[in-house]
Formats: sequence, C-alpha cells, structure tokens
Amino acid sequence: QVQLVESGGGLVQPGGSLRLSCEVSGISTSIPALGWYRQAPGKQREFVARIATRGAVAYADAIKGRFTIFRDNGWNTAALQMNNLKSGDTAVYYCALEEIVNVKYSPRYWGRGTQVTVSS
Repeated sequence: QVQLVESGGGLVQPGGSLRLSCEVSGISTSIPALGWYRQAPGKQREFVARIATRGAVAYADAIKGRFTIFRDNGWNTAALQMNNLKSGDTAVYYCALEEIVNVKYSPRYWGRGTQVTVSS
C-alpha cells in the first residue's frame, strides 16, 4: 500500500521560513515525480512544485524564487524549503506521487497534508 507522509508544517511569521518533508513508502519501482500542492480555505487545490525522477524541477509562478524542492533523504523523499513566507502562502500543503498521463504529470496518491500558517 502506497503511503505518503508529510511533516514540517506550523505557524511562522511573515518573512520567515519553513521546511516541509514528504516520504513515500509501499512502492519499490521508480517514482515519476513527487509534487507539492496546497489548498487555502475556500480555494481549489493548486500546484506548488515538482521534482521528477532525474531531478528536473518545476515551480508555480507564485512561489518562484522563494521555494525550493529537493530530495532530502533518498529517492522516495521530497522536501520543500519555503523562504520569505507571505500570508498568502497559508494553506494545507499536500505531497503527491505523480504519474505521467497523456504526457502530463497527474497526481495519483496523496498524503494527508500539513498545515502552514503565516501570520504575525
């Protein structure tokens, strides 16, 4: 059974930093990509960042230059370093195992999410 577990959320002041981590278990084959998504209250879930099998990364425009995705502890992990956080970054952040469907990355499995709150 594939499981994704996120950690590292919390409360931080504007301008502060947080690091989220995601670990995937229950899979023995290569993972096409691990992605981070977020969902703010009253809004749809949106893409944040992705790291593919060979290390290629992609970011949403809203967080470019502030967030960095990388593998922090092996091929089945993905960390999201978030710097210069803004109130608009407040959301539940979800890790997703993505597969390629019709030449696009598509989330197949989700973690339960971790809350990030940016507030003074």
